[in-house]
Amino acid sequence: MLDATRLVGLLAEPERRRVVAAMILGAIQLDDIVKTSGLSTRVVIDSLDRMEAAGLVEAGDASTWILLEEAFKRAARHAAPGPDPTGFPDEPESERRVLDAAFKDGRLVRLPTKRSDRLVILEHLSQRFEPGRHHSEQQVNAVLARVHDDTAALRRYLVDEGFMDRAHGEYWRSGGRVDINEARSD
Repeated sequence: MLDATRLVGLLAEPERRRVVAAMILGAIQLDDIVKTSGLSTRVVIDSLDRMEAAGLVEAGDASTWILLEEAFKRAARHAAPGPDPTGFPDEPESERRVLDAAFKDGRLVRLPTKRSDRLVILEHLSQRFEPGRHHSEQQVNAVLARVHDDTAALRRYLVDEGFMDRAHGEYWRSGGRVDINEARSD
């Protein structure tokens, strides 16, 4: 896992911050990252390789790269002091119980059979996707693979339960809670 100290060290170099900024602005193809960041191809490739080794980005196909934005939240949560010993301090108590039982060290180890508990897990997973933003199946798999190996089952559950929609090979979050601050920034 990428902790806050390692994340800060990784982003201490201005070139890597420019690459991350380009990706946040939507560049995922190598050529687009180079263009948006204003850096040379060699510098961008070196930065991406270093960030991939640390777990901040993942290589896709055809020179695409995926920024694992959840790494920032995880690093911040693990660095934040607090009396709450659970891994889900921001969740209501009833949901925290379900999440604590299903996750171990950030990995989904048990998908509940009880639908109401499974919906809590799917809600939590849906939060990893920005509402309305379209993702390829490979991008969805990359995000879900960080928590569970059976990405096909998780994708299917997310779609079947209305947390995500799919059409023409693309997926987008269409359900789940939306943070009011996140909605205002659009």
